[in-house]
Amino acid sequence: MTSSPLRFAGSTSLRGPAMRNAKLSVIEKIGFGMGDAGNNMTFAAVVMYLSYFYTDVYGISPAIVGTIFISMRFVDAITDPLMGALADRTRSRRGRFRPYILFVPVPLAASCVLMFTTPDWSESAKIGYAFATYFAMSLLYTAVNIPYCALGGVITDDHRERVSFQSWRFILVGVAYLILNSSLMPLVELLGGGDEAQGFQYTMAIMSVIALAMFGFCFSTVRERIQPPPKQQEHLMTTLKALAKNEKWRIILGITFLQALQFFLRQGAAIYFATYVLGLGATGISVFVTSGVVGKIAGTAISSWCSNRISKRSVFLASTCALILASVMLYLVPGSWVLLATVLFVIVYFLHGIGTPISWALMADAEDYGEWKTGTRNTGVSFAGNLFFLKLGLAFSGGMIGYLLSWGGYQAGVEQQSADALNAISLMLTLIPAVISAVLAVAIWLFGLDDRTMDAIRRDLDIRKRDNDVDDIDAQTSPATGSAFS
Repeated sequence: MTSSPLRFAGSTSLRGPAMRNAKLSVIEKIGFGMGDAGNNMTFAAVVMYLSYFYTDVYGISPAIVGTIFISMRFVDAITDPLMGALADRTRSRRGRFRPYILFVPVPLAASCVLMFTTPDWSESAKIGYAFATYFAMSLLYTAVNIPYCALGGVITDDHRERVSFQSWRFILVGVAYLILNSSLMPLVELLGGGDEAQGFQYTMAIMSVIALAMFGFCFSTVRERIQPPPKQQEHLMTTLKALAKNEKWRIILGITFLQALQFFLRQGAAIYFATYVLGLGATGISVFVTSGVVGKIAGTAISSWCSNRISKRSVFLASTCALILASVMLYLVPGSWVLLATVLFVIVYFLHGIGTPISWALMADAEDYGEWKTGTRNTGVSFAGNLFFLKLGLAFSGGMIGYLLSWGGYQAGVEQQSADALNAISLMLTLIPAVISAVLAVAIWLFGLDDRTMDAIRRDLDIRKRDNDVDDIDAQTSPATGSAFS
């Protein structure tokens, strides 16, 4: 078997591949998106508000916050592949991945509420509680999201349809962000009655109930269709060795990390930027952050349209390059030019929205390529690697926020920050993500799999499946085994 994706047994044309289970109903696309919308009803609060909650409400230093975020990733390095292997080996009437979407969200929701709870303890005990609750949330997040992300790789084998349902996913994630951003701080103020700690706890309880309903809708509407090749070896080390041979999967890990790092860094910095650089109040902060979410939804909505006309890899690369330019322009805008800063912020999120569903579709493409190259399909472990690198990007972004705020001399609770602190906040939202995105653009270019090549890979996998089915029938009807109809 050649390792080049440009030669395919039995394929004389790269046009018009035979696709199995290609088209999905709108309801199923919405259902798939509801799974991540449910997750982000709580997890978006972790991304956007947990750093602020820890420093300004809970009362621990930014450096400790950074340490909490980064330390959990060492645990993820062990638990993520184990969870992926467990999901791959799960056999139930509900499928391999769907059961986890039904049962695990309940304890996950509870852990999110506990994480935003402020006990009246000593400083050292509170730090221990913060570590413990963040640890529990991260483990449960792994147990839900690795199966959920892997589910996206087994719904259909049409790589264009993957961009479509991933677009629905991130449109609905954007809706969840809108609900969260437009209501979280007002609810904190309303339910807290001047006590932000109480307000965050009660608000997260409400968001968790909404999240559970969304997870339930996802479970009831989405189906698993793609199964691993028959007689596949399922030892974990065999799986890891097969994945290690897949150079496209290795590149996707880098793309996932860089995409997450620049996005979560910008997300975590946005509330600080709106508060201290632009000088906005509670309503202004909500409008600013929400405007970015609207921009991201718009970008996500046109992603599938663009990818149907131009190779999705080319669309991803072009939008990333444009995002770099918009980020640099945002850095150059004075803080007093609030309207222009907001417009550029929206453009940045619009461009990020275009690339987001494509990056997740490329993950499934890399899995198809790996099956074509090695003859094995290990969707759970493959997406576990992607999710680990996503969480690694989240951790590094949280750590960078904490350390950069400390470097700039950030003081929690003061009305006016120093010039160094303001510059650190601006860098986190603009130039640092721009540099990360430049590296991301190189990784996208190196990935190499365009739509034409993916059509050919899918065609070749279909031919193999038909050949295997014929071999199985021949084996069942041979004299040694008797008739299949006896």
